[in-house]
This record gives sequence, C-alpha cells and structure tokens, in this order.
Amino acid sequence: MSYGNDEVRWEVVTAFVCLGLARGEKVLVLPCPGVPEEEVLARIDFPSRSTVPARERGQLVLTSMRELLLPDTEFTAARQLGRLRAATDRATAEGYAGLRAFIDMGWVPALGTDVTVMERRETGADALFAGRPYTEICAYDRRRFDRKVVAAMERAHPRAVLERLGTLRSVRGPDEALCFVGEADAANQAAFARSLEIALARTAAARRLTVDLTRLHFLSVGCAVALLTLARGAAGHDLVEVRCDGGQRRMLRRLGSDAVPRLTPTEVVRPC
Repeated sequence: MSYGNDEVRWEVVTAFVCLGLARGEKVLVLPCPGVPEEEVLARIDFPSRSTVPARERGQLVLTSMRELLLPDTEFTAARQLGRLRAATDRATAEGYAGLRAFIDMGWVPALGTDVTVMERRETGADALFAGRPYTEICAYDRRRFDRKVVAAMERAHPRAVLERLGTLRSVRGPDEALCFVGEADAANQAAFARSLEIALARTAAARRLTVDLTRLHFLSVGCAVALLTLARGAAGHDLVEVRCDGGQRRMLRRLGSDAVPRLTPTEVVRPC
C-alpha cells in the first residue's frame, strides 16, 4: 500500500491488526522509525483498548527491522526473508494460525539501505508465502519515496490496498483486462465510465475488451447502465467480455445485457 497522510496509514494498520487477532494469527507491527511506541499503541487501540490482552500474551508484537535482523546489522534480502520464514514457523509452533506483518518501509532510508536492493526483495519474495500461513503489507509513505519507486513497488506486489473504503481503482490485469477494484457507486460513476472509455479506445485495434468486475465490493445500477451503454456504442469492437459474479450478471441481464450483441457476460465463481 501507499499513503499520503497519517490517517490512512493508521486506518489500515488497525484493520490489519484486528483481523489478524480475530483469526488467531500472531501479528508483527514494524512502524516507521521515529514514531513513538506510545503513538502506535494509542492508534491501534482506538477507540478501545482491545489489543492490550494480545500484547500481554505475545500475540501482538511491536518491533522494528533492526530488531528483526539481529544479531546482524546489515540488511540483505536473503537475511530478511530468512528471519520472516523463521518467525512464521515459530508462530505456528506456538499454536497460532499463522503470522502477519505490517512493515512500514520508512525503515529503508532509516537503515541506509539502497532502494534497488529492496526492489529486488519485493519482486522475489514468492517463497515467503508459498505454502506458508504468512500475510504481509508493505506500506510506502509517498512523502518519503520517489513516485517512480512507489509505482514500481505497486507493480511488484500481487495486490495494492485501497487507501480508503468507498474508493474505486481501475487496473490492467495480466491479460490486459480492465479490472475494477473497490466500489463502483454513484460517487465513482464518472471515473468508472471514463476508465471504460479509455480502455475501449486502447483496445480498438484488437477489437475486443475484457472487463473484470469480480473485485468490486459494490456495483451500482448507474455504473452497470454506463457499462451497457458504452458496450452498445463500441461499434469498432467485436467482443466486450464482462467477467462478473452471479449477482452482477443478474443485474446486467435485468438491465438489458442480452440486447447488446457484442457484450458477453462470463460468470466467475469467487473463491471462498
């Protein structure tokens, strides 16, 4: 994730910590160096002191990258990945369902680590998760990192966290599909339609576009109508495939998707 103000950062940390505790996982929080421990605890405890028992029993641990690397002092990707793998194994041995870590990347400049070294770590961390009950959020403060670095890190990770609930993002999938993430509601309808217009223009030569709605938490009638209207007007396309869940497909059908010749809804079953 990336953030541009502290409120966003603490909202994500709090939600991530609470979810991990509720799932019976051990939780590590590595805040930005320089942030007092008292502030971190006050933020994640707000509005109640719900994390106090977890800290007392060792389920929630505030630490730092420097402490994680001990007894070594120099960061290497192999060293950090090894420490996190070992921490995951210890967590499961202690009876926890897994391990999750929130890592604020402010430690990179604080330890004098070269950003390119960190980029290689981020693009080669698959072994950290494969077959292991481990979850991680890497948080980049856009006030500290160059925009190109943040963009590269976003491409390197399998998921990018929305900064706030109620927002909408459009991204290109691995197969060049237009993927919508978040909430396609009335407030985001203009952005939804604009993303579709750009995608249709971009795929004019190929004469086909795939739109993926399966990562939306909400699809409004207005956005669904905008999709059907733009697909109906896309005379230069032979096919507009819409990947959707069952509820989204029923909505599109009730709104007249069967009358749009070039539009093909494809129902995708979401994983449990």
